[in-house]
Amino acid sequence: MTLSLTDTLSGEREAFEPSGDSVLLYVCGLTVSDDPHLGHARLWAQADILHRWLDHEGYDVRHVENVTDVNEKITARVGEREEWDSETDVAGHYTNEVLSRMRDLNLKRAEVYPRVSEHVPEIVDLVETLVERGYAYESNGSVYFDVAEFPEYGKLSNQEIEEVEEQGDPEEREEKRSPADFALWKADGVDADAVEEHRKHEHDGPLPEGQTWESPWGEGRPGWHVECSAMSMTHLGDTLDIHMGGQDLVFPHHENEIAQSEAATGQAFANYWLHVGFMQAGSEKMSSSLGNYFTVGDAVREFGVNVLRTFYASAEYRSQQAYTEETIEEARRRWERLERAYETAVEHADSADALAKAEDSEFRDALAAARTQFQSAMNDDLNAREAMAELLEVASAINRHVEGEAPYDYRALREAIEFFEEYGAGVFGLQFGETTEGEAEIAEDLVELVLDLREGEREAGNYERADELRDRLAALGVEVEDSEDGPTYRFE
Repeated sequence: MTLSLTDTLSGEREAFEPSGDSVLLYVCGLTVSDDPHLGHARLWAQADILHRWLDHEGYDVRHVENVTDVNEKITARVGEREEWDSETDVAGHYTNEVLSRMRDLNLKRAEVYPRVSEHVPEIVDLVETLVERGYAYESNGSVYFDVAEFPEYGKLSNQEIEEVEEQGDPEEREEKRSPADFALWKADGVDADAVEEHRKHEHDGPLPEGQTWESPWGEGRPGWHVECSAMSMTHLGDTLDIHMGGQDLVFPHHENEIAQSEAATGQAFANYWLHVGFMQAGSEKMSSSLGNYFTVGDAVREFGVNVLRTFYASAEYRSQQAYTEETIEEARRRWERLERAYETAVEHADSADALAKAEDSEFRDALAAARTQFQSAMNDDLNAREAMAELLEVASAINRHVEGEAPYDYRALREAIEFFEEYGAGVFGLQFGETTEGEAEIAEDLVELVLDLREGEREAGNYERADELRDRLAALGVEVEDSEDGPTYRFE
């Protein structure tokens, strides 16, 4: 069965056909202004499942995921900590946090994680192209995209231009030809009102202005939407195979990306648009601004990566997913069932009771059916929920087989183990198997090294850095306890 994907632009389920030898995948990444939470990680996990499935099916995947490190939300946090003297300091801290949490969740690495701050020349070039082609205009040192010049504007969000509400800050109205026009380049620094709106702490003196760069229109900063177009085209070319992001980005962000990119190149910007549903916390979307979130770091410490990966793989990517005690508990039970079945299969396959000539036709048929159904589910618009059900079916088949009398079917047990490793680990990113004795010794040596570094920071009075090292160990499942005799630790 050929992979099919639901394209937001066409509204149809379409057979996937890459445009070249590699699949060009762009994922809209985070604005690094706070700790990432489980809602953000839902997009990461679904993009990772897509990446892994494409790998499994033999495609060469070129996965690019941006980091937005220029934004008023970031500027608003300058001075919140003693060491945060600039927008760059804040963005650097949270960029490290995002990348660390991605590693905690066992995500495949993207080819690159481009930052806005390192792509300003490409952004300026793109804006210049749009001005030269008559799709953008300068006004008081800012540059705006003229949506009236792009007849297809609104095709992703199914809106007519006259129905589009005003975009951007209210003070832009007098500068723009139409309220629907959007900023490509903003004169001067971040608007003080925008910084004040996102400020989370008391401050003395003037608000920080954020970084600015030189441009043909004067000192200023890039607009939000143009950043992704410039970064994706820099690293993947004019036309993407797949553009993936959250449903909240359909309008205005992705609509504006299409307009400015296609106006500049004259080519389709992306062949498939995939949008991931929200994470629901209670009756609302999980959101940093609402404060109803659970950070990825805390969740990894409390539940572990395998429970979280099982949780994310238990819902279709386009649907909303509810985060509740019940849904997490269900994911925990599923993971433990899978883990026990895997260990059972390994134990029995490696026993003297597993024979080469033993044959359990019912077990073998169940494995063959599960393989077919898993592949069919994943090719049916990445239906991870149904594919996960096939992993659980294999777990049941293993248990039925070993509950019978010996001898056991070695070949079937080996195939079941490989099924878990190929699909559970390879596609869903689950981690099966015990840590070897050598690996455990290396882990203990590394923990001791980090604790020695932490003690050095504490002796030097760098308590905040010492706390960060303790928190990183905790995120990796190492609980540290301080005592009069020095720190002790245990693996959770």
